[in-house]
Amino acid sequence: MPPKNVSIRIDGELISAREDQTILEAATASGKHIPTLCHLAGLTPVGACRVCIVEAQGTDRLLPACTTPVHEGMSVTTSSAKLARYRRMTVELLLVERNHVCSVCVSNGHCELQSLATELGVTNVRFAFNYPKLDVDVSHPRYVLDHNRCILCSRCVRVCAELEHAHVWEVRSRGIHSRIVSDLNAKWGEAQSCTNCGKCVQACPTGALAEKGRAVEEMTKSSEKITSLARWRGAEA
Repeated sequence: MPPKNVSIRIDGELISAREDQTILEAATASGKHIPTLCHLAGLTPVGACRVCIVEAQGTDRLLPACTTPVHEGMSVTTSSAKLARYRRMTVELLLVERNHVCSVCVSNGHCELQSLATELGVTNVRFAFNYPKLDVDVSHPRYVLDHNRCILCSRCVRVCAELEHAHVWEVRSRGIHSRIVSDLNAKWGEAQSCTNCGKCVQACPTGALAEKGRAVEEMTKSSEKITSLARWRGAEA
């Protein structure tokens, strides 16, 4: 049985959505923009970054649009002074947690975190930088993993598990000690489960995963190809 249609309001506008959609999917289908970082269409949403938070009538909590399902009569606000304040704070905290130095990054000018900071007007941060001493894994013959630029969005984890079915990546530890690891903390170049497909690199929103040989500003990515592949596989299933 196909999913039923429900009527919801987004920023005061009455729209029709499917009951199996999330707020983000319904908003996107209606041409409304909600900023995201960890979300990538075609992959399972996890609500990791909390940038897509919205206000919903009837609750004081801010809800992640990517994981919150719609329901009949729902009224959602996607843009307000409160949401802008919290989204800017989220981006600031992401910037201070690792070592994001855009001027020497291969993804400078092509980075989703950088673009989002610009969109939200984050030109400086109010918090102390952590400056953690993080490794750069260059053991893979084609790719490099720079933990300094990772935002723990888990796109690489999900695309490897859901599309490549290799399950190379996972998140180790908790909080600020969390790290993306391959094959139970082996060097990437030693990960026997890796198929060298590069899907994780294309899905990464920052310069954390990149191709070797790229200089500053040279690492462009095509996450749209990941989305297209996911949709094609979904249609085949």
